Amino acid sequence: MREPLAADLFDDPDCVQRVQPFRVGDKWTGMVLRCLQDGPRRFSELRVPLHRVTPKVLTETLRAMERDGFLIRTVHDERPPRVEYELTALGRSLLGPLDMACAWTREHFPELVSARAAYVSGGQDA
Repeated sequence: MREPLAADLFDDPDCVQRVQPFRVGDKWTGMVLRCLQDGPRRFSELRVPLHRVTPKVLTETLRAMERDGFLIRTVHDERPPRVEYELTALGRSLLGPLDMACAWTREHFPELVSARAAYVSGGQDA
């Protein structure tokens, strides 16, 4: 039995994953990859750590990831139907680059935060 996903998986204010200078797919794809790295999950399980994303947007993200071959959606013949999402080999192949991107982000986090703060405060050139 897998451990449940923590509701605060992405809540740490210092969590560098929220900065996301690199993206695969859309804004949420990297986080979904992390949620599925230990095995299949149901939609309701994904909603726990991804509580900031609306169900509609999460559904769109999952569909796009399925379309791109990153995950498979399995509908189990039960009442009520049980649907699980699981990474494919292609999706799993993104975990290494995602780890590298996260390591880069941790290393350069202060620079990213500083650059974004300067931009917001009007330091950007038009």
